[in-house]
Amino acid sequence: MKFTVFILFFVISYLTLASPIGGFVIPALAQSPQAWTGRCVGTGANSDIPTIQGVECLFYNILQFIVFFAGLIFLFMFISGGFKYLGSGGDEKAVAAAGSTLTSAIIGLVGIIASWLILSFIQKFTGINVTQLIIPG
Repeated sequence: MKFTVFILFFVISYLTLASPIGGFVIPALAQSPQAWTGRCVGTGANSDIPTIQGVECLFYNILQFIVFFAGLIFLFMFISGGFKYLGSGGDEKAVAAAGSTLTSAIIGLVGIIASWLILSFIQKFTGINVTQLIIPG
């Protein structure tokens, strides 16, 4: 079992860090889609001074990381539950533990999707964009 976990860790590490095709590499926050320009920093002579609207960019970048991290946790739990199920050998306690891990992974994924759908429903129903943080100013 320890050897299987080691191999799984090695494969995931290779895919995330050294994959020549990109793998699951997260871009650095400085290179994120939400650049620290425009509303996030001042203009003119104060172009390197952040403004209060920089919280928008910070919130967006943190949210991108959290969504990626939640997906990675789901993937790890799903693979871990699958390996537990395969290695249970018919033992009822091990099968129950594997089923519990798989159920928790799926419930977490459904919870993430449901929260996004609820926010989208509120946005469609009220017309207020609740999926974006906008600080007036």
